[in-house]
Amino acid sequence: MSLIVEEPKLLLDTRSPLGEGPLWDAGRKVLWWVDILECLVQCYNPADGSNRKWDIGQMPGTLVLAQDGRLVLAAEKGFLYFDPETGATETIIDPESDRPEHRFNDGKCDPAGRLWAGTMPICEEGNSGAMYCLHADGHAERMATDYAIPNGILWNTDATTMYHIDSPTRRIDAWDFDHASGTIGNRRPLYHVTQEGAFPDGMAMDGEGKIWLALWGGWGVVRLDPETGEELVRLDLPVSQVSACAFGGPNLDELYITSARKNLSKEALEKQPHAGSLFKARLGVTGTEFTRFAG
Repeated sequence: MSLIVEEPKLLLDTRSPLGEGPLWDAGRKVLWWVDILECLVQCYNPADGSNRKWDIGQMPGTLVLAQDGRLVLAAEKGFLYFDPETGATETIIDPESDRPEHRFNDGKCDPAGRLWAGTMPICEEGNSGAMYCLHADGHAERMATDYAIPNGILWNTDATTMYHIDSPTRRIDAWDFDHASGTIGNRRPLYHVTQEGAFPDGMAMDGEGKIWLALWGGWGVVRLDPETGEELVRLDLPVSQVSACAFGGPNLDELYITSARKNLSKEALEKQPHAGSLFKARLGVTGTEFTRFAG
């Protein structure tokens, strides 16, 4: 039986070059998200439909909530605090200060509040990127190497498995995860994207332990069983470059979905004029709250 109560609808016709990183803020009842190429941190308020924007002067790959009301960004120049009250950023650490040709991309906090995020070549050529873990004390540890475009990252409900994506591989990988120490090992393939022209991008986890995967080039989001790799549900969208998704809303039963329009031809944009916009689908399943950074 389908879990879909409502088909995805257009929320904001932003037509962003690279919309990404949606994160629901249950305290403020808003959705944070970014436009990487426009260097924007954004805040969508469902109560009035507004979308506030801050230009931070560098490309933000993802964001998470901090303990004190600020946000933590994984951005072009490392890990940063961002204060939405002032718009100011403060560097925590830049673990690749010697690699100006890199930027951070997607990431999230693990259940213990450590922030995991990966770096990638800005030119999107080669696999010189790495995955880092930002610990509560502010030091960043390199956990894995040889990434091209590191993307979605999640943990299972008992924090024994970490799921992570390097998009050009077209698969989700699973790692054994130690919750106490934050160490990982035993990387193995979990799910392969077989749809022609589609690549795995951002992910969200629902309360039943199932994965919702955004398909870049795939015109949709799919719900997967991580135990079997079976595709359970598909959400079709009117845009091809679906970048990420996150549960939100008062009951965490709404899936917010970001998209992009970069590198699309004039002909392609005529067929998908809302590429780069923000969408929402109301679902018959709930998500879980995001873990805040422990620092």
